[in-house]
Amino acid sequence: MVEDRREKILLKALELYMIEGYANVSITDLQAALNMGRGTLYYYFKDKDELFQEVVDEFLIKPKQRALDKVKDTATIPEMIEAMLSYLGQLKEFHGQVENKNINTSNVVTVMYTAYSRFPDLFRKAKKMYERELNLWVQAIKNSMREGVVRGDVQIELIAHMFLHIKDGWDAGRTGTPMDFNIFPEQYNYLYNLIKKDQN
Repeated sequence: MVEDRREKILLKALELYMIEGYANVSITDLQAALNMGRGTLYYYFKDKDELFQEVVDEFLIKPKQRALDKVKDTATIPEMIEAMLSYLGQLKEFHGQVENKNINTSNVVTVMYTAYSRFPDLFRKAKKMYERELNLWVQAIKNSMREGVVRGDVQIELIAHMFLHIKDGWDAGRTGTPMDFNIFPEQYNYLYNLIKKDQN
């Protein structure tokens, strides 16, 4: 019951931060949206800053950490793609639980920019995770080369960055357009097929 209530608070806060922005959402706003007493909110979170950091950690950082933790040093590109699709699947699940379905990339980027500019610990976590994912993509490309699946003439660092940024594939300019999670498998596989050896 306690964890359910905490999860409910975090999920509603995520939705409000995405739509209204961190600066425009007060504890009073969250109370009204949840129909919950101020004392209940403060039982779980000491203040607005702590709540915001928990939201970012729970929905934007930990899901990727869990996905990356499953990737072994011997992983190839298909295994990395599977890990990233697993991470995106968790985001899709969260997205499906919020009431407002018009959350888009612009909303996500705004929340992340706020988090990383205001809270150094979150920035350090995100930077470390970015570097870790990039290194895993580099290793996966090398492993796939050793297996003879990927061409030996590809620029490993460049391709690794391209794989890493596929997750940015939502159109941030289309305000009010819901996120489409179905585009990612096709984009990952398209890039993978571009660098594979000719199997004929």
